[in-house]
Amino acid sequence: MEHAIHNMSNLFAQLGKPNDEFAISRFIDTHAPLPNGTRLHEASFWTIAQANFLSEAISDDADWAEVADDLNVMLHGRH
Repeated sequence: MEHAIHNMSNLFAQLGKPNDEFAISRFIDTHAPLPNGTRLHEASFWTIAQANFLSEAISDDADWAEVADDLNVMLHGRH
């Protein structure tokens, strides 16, 4: 079984966000739930660079895709 290459802390660091457990939890609490139909990269709180990274991570099924999908689920309030 293949394990995810990146974790949530790595993703937040890549996005230039504080990446400790408390900061990640606070970010999700602050921004969730996203409205139904809003894709992760379309959320208004991302910079253009962050949105592009997230969009490419998911659409290219990149190494970041699994953890980006996890973040998407958390921000849509289905965790």
